[in-house]
Amino acid sequence: MAITAGPVLFDEPLDRYTSLKVGGRADALIFPQSVAAIEKLVIFFREGGHPFLVVGNWTNLLVRDGGYRGAIIVMKDLCRIAWGQEDQDPVMVDVQAGVSLADLVRRTAERALAGMAFCAGIPGSVGGAVMMNAGAYGQEIKDILCKATLMDDRAVVTDRLRNDLSFEYRRLNVPEGTIVLGAVFRLERGDLQSIRQRIDEILGRRRQKHPLNYPSAGSIFKNPAGNPAGLLIEAAGLKGTAVGGAKISEKHGNFIVNTGGATASDILALIERVQQEVLRQTGIVLETEVRIVGE
Repeated sequence: MAITAGPVLFDEPLDRYTSLKVGGRADALIFPQSVAAIEKLVIFFREGGHPFLVVGNWTNLLVRDGGYRGAIIVMKDLCRIAWGQEDQDPVMVDVQAGVSLADLVRRTAERALAGMAFCAGIPGSVGGAVMMNAGAYGQEIKDILCKATLMDDRAVVTDRLRNDLSFEYRRLNVPEGTIVLGAVFRLERGDLQSIRQRIDEILGRRRQKHPLNYPSAGSIFKNPAGNPAGLLIEAAGLKGTAVGGAKISEKHGNFIVNTGGATASDILALIERVQQEVLRQTGIVLETEVRIVGE
């Protein structure tokens, strides 16, 4: 019995995929084409005791230089968007996990649907955005979420209404091994020009504040309560600090960029240096927002 009909790549270098352009090789990279294929894969790996990892757009992920001993399931081909009745208000939009936030923001704007603009410029996929409760400019994914489709570690799929889900800052509280398969968002009918103007405004702010000309993973650290991590790092005099090809952006303290030839070890050493120095100066422990995997 075939486990998946999608492409499977063996001993694949992950620096070709991660937004930081670092990472060793994975034993296998799998691109399932359906929820049924993911179900088969999860059952196969769980029953066999084989390690596996589920990823979206590779944007919030730091893979160590030793790579990943196991299989990586890539969700990018789960990219269906189903539009609700657009003559009603609100409009429900049913989106699979592999859809990129950038694509969803663009396509909802084209239909004059308001509510997604705050996601403009946030890298990543819908699955990752729900799992991380992605947010910006005072809004979070949980604010527009109506329902999420989840798969547990036994490959059982359930639909969970927003009120039945528990969110925190940059986190959906679900058991380890849960996979987000899709989400339904509640959007409002709006004015096309106003929506596009809001998106352009947010993208403009991001271009001014963020180092978009180098590979990065977005914000490296979570913001401690009342203390933006970028400002703590700047106040500690760490902007511009470099280890190998990894550097703390001089534009934004909470970005580590790959200026060329950086390794995952360079980035991890820089993360540790930042954590130690901010702790020494302020007593505040910075937690990583980026997910660190591999060996």
